[in-house]
Amino acid sequence: MAAFSKPNTPHRDHGAAPSQQRLAEMLRVNHAGEYGAVRIYAGQQRFARSTRQRALVAEMGMHEQAHLASFNQLLADRQVRPSLLLPLWHVAGYGLGAVTALMGDAAAMACTEAVETVIEQHYNNQLATLRGHDDALAATIEQFKEEEVAHKDLATEQGAANAPAYPVLTGLIKLGARLAIKLSEKI
Repeated sequence: MAAFSKPNTPHRDHGAAPSQQRLAEMLRVNHAGEYGAVRIYAGQQRFARSTRQRALVAEMGMHEQAHLASFNQLLADRQVRPSLLLPLWHVAGYGLGAVTALMGDAAAMACTEAVETVIEQHYNNQLATLRGHDDALAATIEQFKEEEVAHKDLATEQGAANAPAYPVLTGLIKLGARLAIKLSEKI
């Protein structure tokens, strides 16, 4: 109740604390997402058309490897099982990376832009739930979100919009990313 707040102190209502099940879902889906991102960049790196593009996706892939290592540790620390769909994301992520790289540098960047747009929204939704309840996890997710946004911005700067059938390509990738999120939370 606002009457009990200190004068001139804004009242912060963070909502109800997330359940242990919801926290487990968050960790599971984030781990699966970072795993998928590592696989996308592996496919893009293998089939990149230029040395410059290969180096660019290798650097972004290293960031995703670091995120994955953090979520591996968080899963272990909090005794949360990983998604049972990791074998699917292993193949699907690599395939998406390979196909977009074979389509050209712009398509590979369009893939990054599309995936990171969805991930930014996804992480923002999680942060709204976590702030004030699990500040350590929120800080980790905030840091990773900023790195994902940097990937998205870089992809845009590198000509993502020049990809063949850009609206269709990015729309399909965004749809796939949203579906992967929903599935990986539960399975």
